[in-house]
Amino acid sequence: MVMTDLLAVLVPALPLAGAVLLSALRRKLSATVAGSIATALIAISFVATVILFSGFDTEAGGRTVRILDWLNITGMDIPLALRIDALSLTMMLIVTGVGALIHLYSIGYMHDDERAPTFFAQLNLFSFAMLMLVMGSNFLVTFIGWEGVGLCSYLLIGFWYTKPDYNYAARKAFVMNRIGDVGMVLAMALLFHFLGTLEYAAVMEQAHSIPAWGLLAITLLLFFGATGKSAQIPLFTWLPDAMAGPTPVSALIHAATMVTAGVFLVVRSSVLFDLVPYTRDVILWTGTATALLAATIGLFQNDIKKVLAYSTVSQLGYMFAALGMGAYSAAMFHVTTHAFFKALLFLAAGSVIHALGGEQDIRKMGGLKGSIKITFVTFFIGTIAISGLPLMSGFFSKDLILAHAFQHSPVAFGLLVFGAVLTTFYMFRLLFLVFYGTYRGKAHAHESPLTMTVPLMVLAVLSVVGGALNLPHLFGGHEPMKHFLESAAAAIRSEEIELSASTEWILMGITAVLVFTTIAFAYGRFVKRTTLEGDEADMPLLKRLIAQRWRVDELYAALFEKPYGWLSEHFHSIGELRIMVPLQNGVGEAALRVGNVVRKLQTGNASFHLLAMVAGIILFLVITLLSN
Repeated sequence: MVMTDLLAVLVPALPLAGAVLLSALRRKLSATVAGSIATALIAISFVATVILFSGFDTEAGGRTVRILDWLNITGMDIPLALRIDALSLTMMLIVTGVGALIHLYSIGYMHDDERAPTFFAQLNLFSFAMLMLVMGSNFLVTFIGWEGVGLCSYLLIGFWYTKPDYNYAARKAFVMNRIGDVGMVLAMALLFHFLGTLEYAAVMEQAHSIPAWGLLAITLLLFFGATGKSAQIPLFTWLPDAMAGPTPVSALIHAATMVTAGVFLVVRSSVLFDLVPYTRDVILWTGTATALLAATIGLFQNDIKKVLAYSTVSQLGYMFAALGMGAYSAAMFHVTTHAFFKALLFLAAGSVIHALGGEQDIRKMGGLKGSIKITFVTFFIGTIAISGLPLMSGFFSKDLILAHAFQHSPVAFGLLVFGAVLTTFYMFRLLFLVFYGTYRGKAHAHESPLTMTVPLMVLAVLSVVGGALNLPHLFGGHEPMKHFLESAAAAIRSEEIELSASTEWILMGITAVLVFTTIAFAYGRFVKRTTLEGDEADMPLLKRLIAQRWRVDELYAALFEKPYGWLSEHFHSIGELRIMVPLQNGVGEAALRVGNVVRKLQTGNASFHLLAMVAGIILFLVITLLSN
């Protein structure tokens, strides 16, 4: 037990130590040395997590490691404690494992950046915050990590702060996450009001004692908090703009860590959500709408990273749709496979950008499969994985969600299948325009160094074999991931698909046929004819509207940003310059005038001071006599 506790503390402590060390020595270390230190520390955290995982006893249900008494006030006992169970271990493996590969990749990607040591310090700090988020034994420790990843994402997205657009993207991510965080803060306040504790175990045990209106409010607020971190409608527009950061940041935020925090929170609080069917319905249809909206936007994007960003938003929609149907293990399975293939796709996209000297417009690419072969093969594997081709990791996780959808709501099933078809189309459009046809750019393409291609190859293998983590009975498996997670979330035990085997095969067959048909259509459109999108102004109205991201950003700007700016400007010009400044200056001037009058009484004449003292004594006596 002592060794388990030590390893549990070591997992988040190592990246924290790396962040402190690299921050202190950032002016003395080279990019390679700083990257090697950061990568080694997160890799050791991964090894420690593997040891914890290998020795974990699902029968015991988990262990809480109490580090210290944090808040111990009358009526409030909140420790700084870590929870080691099936759910936290799953997330820890993803964060440290995929995170270590992204750190390694960053050594090559950030090699020429003079602020690389600062970048690796922030990357380590981000990993520490994410680990605290998933390892916290109570809502407040999770919230500290929750805020930590929000702060680090602001720093990393705006890492190249000399560019105003990047600063705007960082602020946008920070503000939209803070809006969602209000929901989580209010939910925690209500939980403490009703139960007097924020410990996960105690909250889940006593959840039935919370009144119905309280449960509804708490779950809706928790979900609103999740929409901020996991980019669901209405708080999804920050995520595509987060592409302003270096590509490893995009992979870290979009693949395995920050954006899955909302999914983790709902699964961790699944007992609460199971008591409120209405909230689960809200989650289902919000996730479905997000999946479709983001998928349509991805159809006509020309920035290689923006296509992947909207793909992430769409895939998160599938995860939330699964949560809304009570398919918690299916959501976590898709979180895991998505971490593999989306990290792979982002890092491969970064390799393309690196090969072309910073070019991101896919209209200026093409024919690259011969010059950057490793990048092409790995990107191809990531593309077929996210598209759900049979036997790839995405096939198993996405089809599991679709099976639950067919059982829960045929309408949701139809919409999610349509979203899957759109995903296949825009991902193969991206693949074909980047790697097939003739080269349309000017830069001389070259393959990336081993520090960048080795992580690609590892992630490619995981994208192929990742489906084995939860292999279904139809393929001779026993859903090991589902059974592993049962000890951490009781709701998963009742999570069953009641469809017949023949029905499941038919559903898989339908989706597979649709996927292959879509690939053939995309091939004819983007390889045989190499169809490129022109300027938005020349597009038909609907197509232009989709290419402009349904103008959601403009809508938000009109409803919130511009009115807020107008109020701010007028409060400054009227409230501050015309009221507060004159008032402040007037108080100062009044004080000076009173001082000038009073100081004249200080003449330095002894007889005058004696007369004033006698007058004061007489006045005091008169007041005393009158009061009696």
